Amino acid sequence: MRLRITHDTRYEYEPSVQTALHVAHLVPPPTRCQDRTESRLEIDPAPATLTETLDIYRNVRAFFEVDAAHDHLHVRATSLVTTWAPEAVDSRLAWDAVQDAFIYRRGADWHPAAEFIYPSVHVHPSALFADYARPSFPPGRPLLDAARELMQRVHTEFTYAADATEINTPAAVALERRMGVCQDFSHVMLACLRSLGLPARYVSGYLLTQPPPGRPRLVGSDASHAWVSVFLPDIAARAGGHGWYDLDPTNCRDGWGSPGEDFVRLAVGRDYADISPMRGVLLGSGKHALHVGVTVEPFEHASLAGAPPV
Repeated sequence: MRLRITHDTRYEYEPSVQTALHVAHLVPPPTRCQDRTESRLEIDPAPATLTETLDIYRNVRAFFEVDAAHDHLHVRATSLVTTWAPEAVDSRLAWDAVQDAFIYRRGADWHPAAEFIYPSVHVHPSALFADYARPSFPPGRPLLDAARELMQRVHTEFTYAADATEINTPAAVALERRMGVCQDFSHVMLACLRSLGLPARYVSGYLLTQPPPGRPRLVGSDASHAWVSVFLPDIAARAGGHGWYDLDPTNCRDGWGSPGEDFVRLAVGRDYADISPMRGVLLGSGKHALHVGVTVEPFEHASLAGAPPV
């Protein structure tokens, strides 16, 4: 599937900002399920400096500085991405065996996935989350089966409500209320898995939203999305195995929850704080208004040339 993603972020400032430094995660990386054909980052007002690097998780990260007074900031990220469905996974390793493998032991080799067991800014493992997860994790059950059931429970028992939470709402509050958005669903599921000593990471990206039959696609109606990736050591141990398996508790499509070719990965991290689309430091502004619009659509032409400017 070939997709064009347009992600617009616009800030209005009052009074004007004198200078600003920003970091953005807005460029999809190449992965085993996608290939970035082209990407473009447009910024108004034009930044004094703009650099792109890879962070420690190999996400594409842009730093830019606007060093003149400005009353608005408009960032448009446009990408062309070719995607394909992930390969089938057959993992039968018991979850408690994985838990035991990641228990710290003096002198043991450090495994990169171990970083995704510990607390992070928005994910705080605790008995509260372990108790919620435990019915899906009886002794000896395969980790993949148990994680899928946990995902299905979050999908079924939680209500998607756009105004129920904010960016900084704790996962424990979302668990108590049983409502939130994709970010909350993902943080709750991450907290459950990590509370059992299982490595799991946060994935940000986009989802191609199909309109109802006979209805046109609504430009700007799509949004950035979030889901979860759990580590399967037996898959990683096989030749060419990557070890990470994605699950989407918000949609739980077909009961399996694994994102398909209509998903585009943007970045991975411990939680939202690692890979928020944009954040920064401002000097001189009292308040701001934020407007975000995302469009994900199939494309036929293999170039961004001729796309409307910011």
